[in-house]
Amino acid sequence: MTTMLDVAKRAGVSKATVSRVLAGHHYVSKTARDKVNRAIAETGYRPNLIARNLATNRTHSIGLMVPNTLYNGPFFSELIFQAATLTEKMGSKLVLADGKHTAEQERQAIEWLIDMRCDALIAYPRYLSVDEIDALIPELPAPLMIVNRQSKTFPQFSVCADHLQDTFNAVDWLIQQGHREVMFIAGLGSSYTGRSRLQGYLAALEKHQIARNDALIIPGDWTPDGGKRVMHAFLQQRPAHFTALVASNDDMAIGAANALHEAGLRVPEDVSLLSFDNMPMSSYFIPALTTVHVPVAEMVAGAVAQLSKLLDGEAVAPLPLLNGTLIQRQSVTKGPYA
Repeated sequence: MTTMLDVAKRAGVSKATVSRVLAGHHYVSKTARDKVNRAIAETGYRPNLIARNLATNRTHSIGLMVPNTLYNGPFFSELIFQAATLTEKMGSKLVLADGKHTAEQERQAIEWLIDMRCDALIAYPRYLSVDEIDALIPELPAPLMIVNRQSKTFPQFSVCADHLQDTFNAVDWLIQQGHREVMFIAGLGSSYTGRSRLQGYLAALEKHQIARNDALIIPGDWTPDGGKRVMHAFLQQRPAHFTALVASNDDMAIGAANALHEAGLRVPEDVSLLSFDNMPMSSYFIPALTTVHVPVAEMVAGAVAQLSKLLDGEAVAPLPLLNGTLIQRQSVTKGPYA
């Protein structure tokens, strides 16, 4: 049976160098790494992962918990892509756990990742409250980073976008374009992101002394079908006039735009349209969507960087809230008050 020493001899390096390459350490030169990988391929060497993990007390795996309500959409694909890419750069594997539909199931998914001996964890919770997460963090034998939520007790273990401020900035800009009758399709009320975006919308109205009109605030469910359905229902009754629509994500914006089209209303000539996420398809939509780019990659990068430091025994400081970017395209035009 081929051993690590055989690989080292064939590669012309030390056994310690082979061990570092297998562990994914970054301080091995590319030349040495290539020699070792070539020798492994030529000899057919297969490392004893169990023995190595026991010896180092590391499995070189990072766990990611995500509720499955996120699975059906481009937001999830970017989250997974970024997490997998960055954990690979750490020399680790990404292990995914399904948080399903309840706080208890999210907790069980996190515990499963611990049972799998993941070195560290990233969680994107929807159902676990901040207080529940804060109670869980000190109980875990591995560090846990929370994405898209702010920890009250352990802010250094969370990374979050400033959804409230980003929404305030976007709606404030829209009002400055001459729109004062602004309709809002909210996200799910159970969602931290959904609540924050509604608060940002209301704060922008208040800044411009525009009275809140509940007839223009419609609950949505994050999906294109949901956006189309609530817009269709609104247009049938027309309880209030509006010249601009803010949808809490691109999916609902596209669905709502379809309902507007079927009702004979044009974007942006009749209704200006603004949304959030900056999905890849948003720039190809006709007209191209004005949308807020959400810093998903930056959130994941912050989480992975914090975990890397923690695994190396370093102290970490709280991360600042991350700001999105308003991408101005063709779906917004000047309003009647410009």
